[in-house]
Amino acid sequence: MSEEYVTLAEVRDLLSAEKERRGEGGFNQIQNSALTHSLSIKISAEDARAIVAEASALEQITEPVAVKIADILPKYPSEVRAILQKERIAVDEALVNSILEIVAKYQ
Repeated sequence: MSEEYVTLAEVRDLLSAEKERRGEGGFNQIQNSALTHSLSIKISAEDARAIVAEASALEQITEPVAVKIADILPKYPSEVRAILQKERIAVDEALVNSILEIVAKYQ
């Protein structure tokens, strides 16, 4: 079994399709909660994947961090710094600005 990171937008699409396939009453409470949470993301799965691809191309950004960026869609430098500091990534203005530019293209 291989490991793959998925964005919240992709989760939304997967859960929506599965709920439609199962019909009304096909999800338990936890699955419904996950679907409700995933509906808060306002970009397409394709755009989320594009953000992951572009952010991952930055030297210091790993795929898991890029997925977090695509899920959170930071608009402000402080939000980017919070994501990067939690991951113990050295934060400089150029990196923060690059991430903000990537995200802004898809919002």
